[in-house]
Amino acid sequence: MTSQELEQNKNEDSIKLLLGELKARLEKISLGGGKSKIEKQHKQGKLTARERIEHLLDPGKPLLEIGALAGWEMYKEHGGCPAGGVVIVIGYICGRMCIVVANDATVKAGAWFPITGKKNLRAQEIAMENRIPIIYLVDSAGVYLPMQDEIFPDKENFGRIFRNNAVMSSKGITQIAAIMGSCVAGGAYLPIMSDEALIVDKTGSIFLAGSYLVKAAIGEDVDNETLGGATTHCEISGVTDYKEPDDPSALAKIRNIIDKLGHFPKAGFDRAEPKDPERNPTDIYKIIPYDRSKPFKTKELIECLIDKGSWIEYKEGYGKTLITGYARIDGWAVGIVANNREIVKNKKGEMQFGGVIYSDSADKATRFIANCNQKKIPLVFLQDVTGFMVGSRSEHGGIIKDGAKMVNAVANSVVPKFTIIIGNSYGAGNYAMCGKAYDPRLIIAWPTAQIAVMGGQQAASVLLQIEKANRQASGQELSPDQEKELLNSIKSRYENQTSPYYAAARLWVDAIIDPIDTRKWISMGIEMADHNPDVPRYNPGVIQV
Repeated sequence: MTSQELEQNKNEDSIKLLLGELKARLEKISLGGGKSKIEKQHKQGKLTARERIEHLLDPGKPLLEIGALAGWEMYKEHGGCPAGGVVIVIGYICGRMCIVVANDATVKAGAWFPITGKKNLRAQEIAMENRIPIIYLVDSAGVYLPMQDEIFPDKENFGRIFRNNAVMSSKGITQIAAIMGSCVAGGAYLPIMSDEALIVDKTGSIFLAGSYLVKAAIGEDVDNETLGGATTHCEISGVTDYKEPDDPSALAKIRNIIDKLGHFPKAGFDRAEPKDPERNPTDIYKIIPYDRSKPFKTKELIECLIDKGSWIEYKEGYGKTLITGYARIDGWAVGIVANNREIVKNKKGEMQFGGVIYSDSADKATRFIANCNQKKIPLVFLQDVTGFMVGSRSEHGGIIKDGAKMVNAVANSVVPKFTIIIGNSYGAGNYAMCGKAYDPRLIIAWPTAQIAVMGGQQAASVLLQIEKANRQASGQELSPDQEKELLNSIKSRYENQTSPYYAAARLWVDAIIDPIDTRKWISMGIEMADHNPDVPRYNPGVIQV
């Protein structure tokens, strides 16, 4: 076995271990509140959130789950909140692309934690940006009261959900809700602010105040079914539109409604006949180094993602620490901006570090992004970036100005953007390469991703120096052993926060995926974006030259 083959085997073993960990965690999350809670749901005559989605979507069609790792290792003092207590999937209903939001009643009776609200808002954001129908499968006890101050009053909290209901209604974005369990207080507005609402007989209920609160407030004795059950709202109040005998019937009715939807103009992003990639996507496992400090050939990764024969590189000999070019992914035309992890020579023959953005590479990316906007070509960012080049030479050369141009171009880009974090995502490099703050339509991470203001070793060294200075000011000195122990402690804590799971738990990324699924995510993402015909004219604003 050659040394190259040995390295490739180490790389493959390393990433497969990470994928095994990802699979195990997702399997645990899929159980929601646990097997006993699932059995309880079934005894009540109800399907679980994931079973409902499975009944609703077209069988055998691809799907994307958004935020499966939301809430991961958060709220431990409250018993946890797997998947944020809500399951969100982009898939197909009668051939139509939709996004489905299903409360998981096995998790605290479907109560809303802060991350639940954030995840629901993310689903509505996707629906609004892409003008795709959104389906709500409601089964929730409402706001999780022990944390009500973190979910109820702020701009991006619970009330924003209903504001978005109203905005989507005004824009003609289809919203259908099925009341399949409890639906109480403010949560009652969500389904009724949708275009059409179904309710399941005997298990579904909706009211502003339940029977106990009614008794306490006005002294009336009434049971929940009489107060807000299916018969009440379909035959007396007229609040709901359809009464269904059980979950499968309600889901079949939704499919029937979606099947009748009219069709609207598309954005017109170009798609040709899909072709397989130049290289087998599984080669990614061999390319990504197990030692993340090692350089590698990013172009080899690109060959695993794009359709064979579609690559046109833009400014190949200039700004070499960024790779820019036109290609197709599953037939869709795309513009790719990728951090080059090779050590390269610039036009003066000087060595440049891979993964670092220099002035010339920032300038190249700015021009390329503008070109893609002019040509109405969606952008794909492949992030493995440690940041912009620092030092007196870079500062004298205007790296801040050139970096600002690139950030400006990304911020003002009007074509759909998709971000894949394949490795490092540090500092201003995260911003320039279309991090979460720059509105990518989808942002996903590979298990090899790390997201932070800087690398763990650098951050730990900086924090150690600050700690030493603070102690010296108090007349304390650290021994070499104490200094080493403190450095390791700081580094361990910091690196935990750079983990892709830490990011996914907080919805900084939509998902952590197997790298070989990247083509599917980009293809479905562009198909989704194509539903919104409103692509404004690109205006980069004021850029200093």
